[in-house]
Amino acid sequence: MATTTAVPKTKTTGGSFLLEDHNLDNVFTPEDFNEDHQMVAKLAEEFAVNEILPNVEKIEHKDWAITRELLQKASESGLTNADVPAEYGGSDMDKVSSAIIAEHMAKCGSFVVSMGAHAGIGTLPIVFFGTEAQRKKYLPKLASAEMIGAYALSEGTSGSDALNSRTKAVLSPDGKHYILNGEKMWITNAHFADLFTVFAKVDGEKFTAFLIEKDFPGFSVGAEEKKMGIRGSSTAPLILNDCKVPVENVLGDIGKGHIIAFNILNVGRFKLGAGCVGGARASLQNAIGYAKDRKAFGKSISTFGLIREKLAQMAIGIYTGESMVYRTVGMMDTALADIDKNPETIRKSIEEYAVECSIIKVWGSEMLDMVVDETVQVYGGYGFVEEYPAERAYRDSRVNRIFEGTNEINRLIITGWLLKRAMSGQLALLPAIKKTMDEVMAGPSGEELEGALAAERKLVENGKKLAMLVAGAASQKYMQKLADQQEVMGAIADMVIEAFAMDSALLRARKSVEANGEEKAGLMVAMTQVYLEGAFARLEAAGKKVIAAVAEGDMLRTQMAIVRRLAKHEPVNVIALQEKIASRVLETGKYVTV
Repeated sequence: MATTTAVPKTKTTGGSFLLEDHNLDNVFTPEDFNEDHQMVAKLAEEFAVNEILPNVEKIEHKDWAITRELLQKASESGLTNADVPAEYGGSDMDKVSSAIIAEHMAKCGSFVVSMGAHAGIGTLPIVFFGTEAQRKKYLPKLASAEMIGAYALSEGTSGSDALNSRTKAVLSPDGKHYILNGEKMWITNAHFADLFTVFAKVDGEKFTAFLIEKDFPGFSVGAEEKKMGIRGSSTAPLILNDCKVPVENVLGDIGKGHIIAFNILNVGRFKLGAGCVGGARASLQNAIGYAKDRKAFGKSISTFGLIREKLAQMAIGIYTGESMVYRTVGMMDTALADIDKNPETIRKSIEEYAVECSIIKVWGSEMLDMVVDETVQVYGGYGFVEEYPAERAYRDSRVNRIFEGTNEINRLIITGWLLKRAMSGQLALLPAIKKTMDEVMAGPSGEELEGALAAERKLVENGKKLAMLVAGAASQKYMQKLADQQEVMGAIADMVIEAFAMDSALLRARKSVEANGEEKAGLMVAMTQVYLEGAFARLEAAGKKVIAAVAEGDMLRTQMAIVRRLAKHEPVNVIALQEKIASRVLETGKYVTV
């Protein structure tokens, strides 16, 4: 079931959101879903409600047969093979549909983790890097879930430092096999997967990927880990003891395993971000239902202002996350629209948006943590009890900040990727930083934006300027050694993340106002205004943190004056706006945008 996105015609450069105001026609939002997307959303939602949720207890008790059965059922509807080409048995959907599936299937953390490991990082290495023989041999079985896939990168001594692998591969004397020795840790689907993408160093030096079937001699799976959350997913070590892997099962080129590892993670990150949005949506719905039913002091707790504030903040998080995820996958589909559909060009088109993928992974996982935490708080004591859904969602959420590269690693990637692109000339960041510094040093321009959400547009514009100003100041201070200043790199990343989140929320609201008028777009506008108010304060705080680290004396005072000038704005009535949002979600019993 192939799908097609009605995408904008103009390709967007990855990371350019920081430098320019994107045209509304080039921004994809959930309101742009076509009939195909709506059908995929309905299909995924019905599968989650009718097939996954009734089996949650069996899944949580590690009934791997149920998980395999559900994966096979999902494959029949095209839900687990959206990214596999049709010629190999896949449903060959666009990236918007992939994100929709990840979002709607996220009602059970354990199952969606198993599904993601199989359909994403367990299958896509072969889609993008496999030989034709490897694709023909494995992809049809993976697409149908006859075979379950898994991905083995991490080791006990090199979790985030993946290239520091100790697993070693040497060519056998007859040249027919590689002999692998080592141990991989925390491998999802380990106890029921059939095919593993495993990374090892050939001759202890050349980082390389291998396709290992579970029945290969010398391959075994260790004991199941006892985990805090996602207990219904299999997580265990892999043990390679003189494991014999045919030479034809080398994936990609010898010594180029890092290209596979890092590119596959980009897809995993945007899908994880989408899944976090879906998980947050489910938790909000639970919180709303409980708040309406729970009585205290003679009335429903849904009437209490501090409970209503929590519900509003959850809805705002979901709205902003949706805006970021679908803007990103819309850019991907635009880039993929007019290219030669071979795996290499598809991979490179996705890689273009590596920084956006890292952003939505970090932001989405931290947003979901906020939502599940507040859901426990709404439930009160019952939120701490396994019988209620808040407890499991809280435990399951935490791993998302570790998956697909920790959030700390992704923060370093965000800043490092932008600066690397700037140095290479692929992104005009350095001229933009210089222009920004010249403008702010010259003082206020006096130019005022006009039209709908003009004040919000100015706030986002100033947020981007502040991020570039701080990045420029840090670059001048540390030059080539900036990468060694992790706290500074992380704070700059926080500013970039908030700039993208603010920009995406605002562009979506502006697009809705333009299409439907300010009254009908009122809820989106309210959610945007509240998010921008809090986000700018966080962006400003991160900016001050960096400026204080890179400047002193008169320079510090000058730069802080510029920060204050850019941060100056009239605050919105957050309490009234949150009340409007809470009233609407309580009225409907779920997350809505109208």
